[in-house]
Amino acid sequence: MNISKIKEKLTSPKVKEIFQRLKPQKSIWGFLSIVLLFIAPEIAAFIYGDDITKWCEAKLDLNPPYMESYLYENIIDLMGEGSWFNLALGFAFLIWLFF
Repeated sequence: MNISKIKEKLTSPKVKEIFQRLKPQKSIWGFLSIVLLFIAPEIAAFIYGDDITKWCEAKLDLNPPYMESYLYENIIDLMGEGSWFNLALGFAFLIWLFF
């Protein structure tokens, strides 16, 4: 696919309508959803990721039931280290909210 076809598809009315539906609402709830779902967890993972991982590993050493161990393993996966991509995506959504 060449660049002219991509530009043509991006300027089509259907694609513009899809982007408008995806755009967060300009309200306090749109702002809070971006901050709480994208930015805050990544900042917490960067700052407290090691502590959260150690705590979950200590809980896993006690041989919890299956569902509890499953949750601790997921927390370790999510908070083990922060993702620069997710943080950048959150800031991109935040910028998109105001433009």
